[in-house]
Amino acid sequence: MIAVSEKYALEVSSPAPITSEEQHDEYVSVLDKLAGKEHPTREEEKYAQVLLMLIEAYEEENHSIPNASPVEVLRALMDANDLKQKDLAAIFGSESIVSEVLHRKRDLNKTHIEKLSKRFRVSPAVFF
Repeated sequence: MIAVSEKYALEVSSPAPITSEEQHDEYVSVLDKLAGKEHPTREEEKYAQVLLMLIEAYEEENHSIPNASPVEVLRALMDANDLKQKDLAAIFGSESIVSEVLHRKRDLNKTHIEKLSKRFRVSPAVFF
């Protein structure tokens, strides 16, 4: 592993669990450099895998986003954009349908999700 870090003049010679944001940033930087290499050696690929596992473990513990239901996502987007039910009536077809969705009496359908993702400029995946 030292050969990999010496080759890149990096400080991460012996990867260990990440304990700080600075260490996280360093590991991400190293991983970016390795990922940008056109023809990495087998040793470099293994090194990158180890870094990736350590980064993912740190991010899962420290940067994880709790799972939110489609309605919670919609409500958050409405709050962030200072919108009321009536502002989404055109997307849903009527204000009553917006109300039913927000009160969990009706699920979002494919058309709603497509229109909402365009309206809020987010991936449709946030509603799943």
